[in-house]
Amino acid sequence: MGRNALLDRVRVGVDDAAVLASLILLAWPVADAVHPNGLLGRIVPLVAALCLGLAVLLLDGGRPLLRYTTVAAALTAAGIRHLHGDLSPAATWLVMLVAAAVVIRQSVTERPEADVNRQQVLLAQQVFRDPLTGLGNRKMFVEYAEEVLAEPARTKTAVILVNLDGFKHVNDHFGHIIGDDLLRAAADRLAENVRAHDTVARLDSDEFAVLLPGLEDEQAALAVAERVLAELHRPLDVAGVPVTIRARAGVAVASIEDGLDSVLRRADQALLRAKVEGGGVARRFDPELFAAAERRRIAEADIIRGLEAGEFEVHYQPIVDLDGGRTVGVEALVRWQHPVQGLVPPAVFLDLAESLGLLPRLGGWVLEEACRRAIDWQNQFPGFELNVNLSASQLGNPRLIDEVRAILEATGLPPNDLVLELTESVALTDLVESARVLSALKSLGVRIALDDFGTGFSSLSHLSTLPVDVIKIDRSFVQAMPETGDASVAEAVLHIARTFNLSPVAEGIENAEQASRLRELACGRAQGYHFARPMPADSVTELLDKQGMPINLG
Repeated sequence: MGRNALLDRVRVGVDDAAVLASLILLAWPVADAVHPNGLLGRIVPLVAALCLGLAVLLLDGGRPLLRYTTVAAALTAAGIRHLHGDLSPAATWLVMLVAAAVVIRQSVTERPEADVNRQQVLLAQQVFRDPLTGLGNRKMFVEYAEEVLAEPARTKTAVILVNLDGFKHVNDHFGHIIGDDLLRAAADRLAENVRAHDTVARLDSDEFAVLLPGLEDEQAALAVAERVLAELHRPLDVAGVPVTIRARAGVAVASIEDGLDSVLRRADQALLRAKVEGGGVARRFDPELFAAAERRRIAEADIIRGLEAGEFEVHYQPIVDLDGGRTVGVEALVRWQHPVQGLVPPAVFLDLAESLGLLPRLGGWVLEEACRRAIDWQNQFPGFELNVNLSASQLGNPRLIDEVRAILEATGLPPNDLVLELTESVALTDLVESARVLSALKSLGVRIALDDFGTGFSSLSHLSTLPVDVIKIDRSFVQAMPETGDASVAEAVLHIARTFNLSPVAEGIENAEQASRLRELACGRAQGYHFARPMPADSVTELLDKQGMPINLG
């Protein structure tokens, strides 16, 4: 245990002893008087005083005024009794004990000066000083903050993270010399607007940290953060020129069991919240938002672990010829066989994988795995088609063409039997670039399908711009088909397909009536739960082994 920690323990012990002795001293007149119940009558008031003292200590909540008032009241009452000659020898000893506690408390545990001295000692060592601003650096802040948080105290300790919102703009437009001047000016403004025993440090680039020990509550920390931001938002003198810059702050208050890493993570979450809200504000830590961020962090780590562990697998949904009732192809769909959650559908993890930049890797694996499987099925049914989805990040991958070519060569799958699907929203993100990439893919011999057709902002001109071979009718249009045989959006899409000489595939068929109506509209192929759900590769093999029996079309 360090010297500062030991002194803090002494201070806490002395405070507690002073409060208990003061309450006993206040109860002494009752216990000292002649009481009809004898010894018991004398003991009961003293026990009551002790219990009251424990309640004061438990309910103190970091408010020293409660303790100081108790001690002051006891000494005042003892002085009055002494003037009247009513102070007994035992009570006099109690007065001496309380007075001694006060002297010890003041002489050995006065902390603000000790805090300042400790900071000065650290800053005197160059290894702890930021050479640009003269503030403490990350090393100094971490070492000192960990020491403060490890010490027992009745007050609270908070961390404020401050970030200059427009610093990159200043650096880019005015150069690093002006940027450095801005950092120095901001550092000076920060140091001028905190208490003497608070600690200000520059953690990295334009991020600063303030350690606030001895706070009454979280609101006090937020008030300091708001005052600091108000001062930073006033024009700063940079090379003789007033410069206005916005800043944001995140505030977190440490609890008893907290380490510095935990407090910094919470302050960083509050800082992120301030950024999301537009910057220029101070925000305190929000447990609900932090819990959501923690869940996302865990999910991110989990999906990376799952990818490394080979937990992903490919399922396949059959594509059926509506005229003959046979399976003529499949769409490859990735699934996650989680060791705890079981089979996880793609809607749960694909967006997360996309944000982590994992989809090019995952999509490439799906494509290769599906092509290897499709070769086995083609040996039994030549011309069997394989549909594989392309994500936005895959379409933007400069190595996509080479990767598809390499997979086709390695697996031996005929390029014409591979259909690469992408949604309207992906294709239209950059129409010119999408047309270039898709044309390069077409040069390999593969075919292109436009998925969810009609749900985005595509127009007929896009169909002539993009080298598309297949359009897939979205399930929402299939579900909306009237059973009376009237015109529908699905029928309009089929008409567009015929006009542009494209092959239509209807998705989301859930009943025999929908299948029958699409067959009447001359839609050649369809997929949906009415025919089969997505299934593992072995189940597809079993299904194809039974191709002698047509699928029930209703």
